Amino acid sequence: MKAPKDPTPDIAIEAIEPRSRDADRSQLAILASARDEFSSRGLAGARMDSIAERAGLNKRLIYYYFGSKDDLFLAVLERVYADIREAEQRLHLEEIDPVEAIRQLVSFTWNYYLEHPEFITLLNSENLHCAAHLKRSDRIQEMNSPLVQLLDTVLERGRRDDLFRAGVDPVQLYISIASLCYFYLSNNHTLSAIFGRDLRAPKAMAQRLSHMTDLVLGYVLK
Repeated sequence: MKAPKDPTPDIAIEAIEPRSRDADRSQLAILASARDEFSSRGLAGARMDSIAERAGLNKRLIYYYFGSKDDLFLAVLERVYADIREAEQRLHLEEIDPVEAIRQLVSFTWNYYLEHPEFITLLNSENLHCAAHLKRSDRIQEMNSPLVQLLDTVLERGRRDDLFRAGVDPVQLYISIASLCYFYLSNNHTLSAIFGRDLRAPKAMAQRLSHMTDLVLGYVLK
């Protein structure tokens, strides 16, 4: 967390939040509220007053813990990336058949984006700002490295078992998996209008997952 930057230093932080209160719980509440505010209104439209109201906390606590709106936005981005990386680790892909591991990673990524639409909207917002916040992060590359290592391990096991072809870059492969899921969902309204289909219909969604899985496996399999 950032060093305290209370914009109203004349008011002691103890007057805002008693020492006995769980500070970690307060910070988590702020992050959850900020995630919802930023994902619904974007960085420019988000208001610190609204975040405080959502969290049920004094606004000064937000500045005390996170420093500024931009710093809070970065903290939210780091939190949502940590959440998806932690969920991926719980798949234990290194322990299952390599082909099934790739299949599960595609399915997981698809369903995670469906269940966490705020992840997509937050990334859209950060891309509008040319990743200015993530470029300042000391944690983002470190937290993504285990995923790359995990996928590389799966690919190597598949090569040893004579299932996967050589030369597959785990970073490029993950970007492709994420892109296949991300583009369809983030552009669903326009794609549905262009092609005259309800691409959110259950049948269309099932077809999409099957199509993406076939594409990815078709690339990695020998």
